[in-house]
Amino acid sequence: MTRLSVNINKVATLRNARGGNVPNVEQFAKDCERFGAQGITVHPRPDERHIRRSDVYAIRRCIHTELNIEGNPEPEFVKMVCEVRPAQVTLVPDGHDQLTSNHGWDTIAHRDFLTEITRRFHEAGIRVSIFINPVAEMVEGAKSVEADRVELYTGPYAEMFEQAPEQAIAMYRDAALKAREVGLGLNAGHDLSTTNLPALIHAFPWIDEVSIGHQLIADALYWGIKETIQRYLACCK
Repeated sequence: MTRLSVNINKVATLRNARGGNVPNVEQFAKDCERFGAQGITVHPRPDERHIRRSDVYAIRRCIHTELNIEGNPEPEFVKMVCEVRPAQVTLVPDGHDQLTSNHGWDTIAHRDFLTEITRRFHEAGIRVSIFINPVAEMVEGAKSVEADRVELYTGPYAEMFEQAPEQAIAMYRDAALKAREVGLGLNAGHDLSTTNLPALIHAFPWIDEVSIGHQLIADALYWGIKETIQRYLACCK
């Protein structure tokens, strides 16, 4: 079964909009875990517009399931991750002014940098996943830097799925097959929903983990977080 990691950034966005501590992101993370989520994902950005660095330390202490920290491996981020020591770090090439993640690493052009960063996280006992576009060569590049997994950026998949589901799946086939061929774990994330997730899992049942935030939190406004997590877990089977 593909594991579900719930990205709780949007919960922090809501909290920060009002100030104070409502909703409580630590309690929300614990509740997601209690309702069946097999992981919690956070993506702290330098401006702390949603998840704050202090949240990352607090969440690490209060959950028992896997913590996945996403972000651009700049010095402050690297220092924090090595101190927190999550189960997994996902390297994402975000710019400071970027609204959301919208592209993956060029693992060939940035091979030396990614090799050094991966080595440093491995020394801290942290699994490394690299966020990439669905290109087989980028998978091979991730393997060459000794990453443990790749996370396929699924924004284009979600955008195409409604009108052309078979083409959307086909766009990811080479990269997914290449990951299995070279022995890399496979994650996926961005704009996944209960509508498009089942087809992705059916096509590539070796996906280890999906990280889902914005759509899942939006669905929870209607279904409640417990029911929402159960529905996404059903999609992952």
